[in-house]
Amino acid sequence: QVRLVESGGGLVQPGGSLRLSCAASRSIFSIYAMGWYRQAPGKGRELVATITTNNSTNYADSVKGRLTLSRENAKNTMYLQMNNLKLEDTAVYYCHAVIDGIVYWGKGTLVTVSS
Repeated sequence: QVRLVESGGGLVQPGGSLRLSCAASRSIFSIYAMGWYRQAPGKGRELVATITTNNSTNYADSVKGRLTLSRENAKNTMYLQMNNLKLEDTAVYYCHAVIDGIVYWGKGTLVTVSS
């Protein structure tokens, strides 16, 4: 099991940047897959990015070139650097981890992109 806690959300203007963090309650060294999903108002949850233990990353087409996912095993933390944010990036961002076939979720952090 693992508890995931997101932080770093907030209000930012279009073109701005934020860095989201996902702190895990246990070592993430052996967690094969972790990542972020997001849910915009009135829409379903969609995949943003994933990262594996060998730091292989996968991004949704809508965020490629603007968002960068990384993990710092020594701090049991995963990061999502978000640059050149757009209005359509407004959403609640959820951290997730897959352990032994079970998906664990954080409670989410709200990112609002608005002028």
